Amino acid sequence: MRHTERHKTHRTGWLRAAVLGANDGIVSTASLVLGVAATGASAKSILVAGVASLVAGAMSMAAGEYVSVSSQADTENADLAREKAELAKDPEQEHAELTAIYVNRGLDENLASNVATQLMAHDALGAHARDELGISETLAAKPVQAALASATTFAAGALLPLLVVLLLPTAALMWYVAGSSLLFLALLGLIAAKAGGAPLFVSTARVTFWGALAMGLTAGVGALFGVAA
Repeated sequence: MRHTERHKTHRTGWLRAAVLGANDGIVSTASLVLGVAATGASAKSILVAGVASLVAGAMSMAAGEYVSVSSQADTENADLAREKAELAKDPEQEHAELTAIYVNRGLDENLASNVATQLMAHDALGAHARDELGISETLAAKPVQAALASATTFAAGALLPLLVVLLLPTAALMWYVAGSSLLFLALLGLIAAKAGGAPLFVSTARVTFWGALAMGLTAGVGALFGVAA
């Protein structure tokens, strides 16, 4: 019978970075726009602040993701190099370790030993990477992919509230930005849940709640401490 199940795990690497980037782009830029608008600043000042937020945020996201995921990749590569050396030095001990792992997962010792033998004959390092270290091709760290996904989606997310600033009148700008940003966040939650196979309501509510909280606090600070431009 043909296997027809479709899993979503292979998407976790880029999906996490993309959702984080888009969410941060919408929330940080909308929050900054609301905070500056609450001081009574001009439309030009609000727009300049928003554009600066887009550029700085996209670069920060790209750099942060690249550095953090590169650190993860360095650790994974170091572990793989160590495992490769151990396989060359003492393959019997490594076979025993793999056998013990399969026994702990429910196989009897003879079957576990046979499975370990066959897997090590096929790809010893791959078997130990996957079952001993928890490193697989699907979940392996990809710094460039994560950096590009974060920067691109941050810029896309930040552009949405900026379009509202450009297209709608300044008089009711705070309401327009806040309302549209919450809508954007809800749509992001729906898209992320759909792509990852997660519950739609939970994902949407989580993204929208924290975005609303961030924007509300920033607008409050702007109104409390701001001075009209």
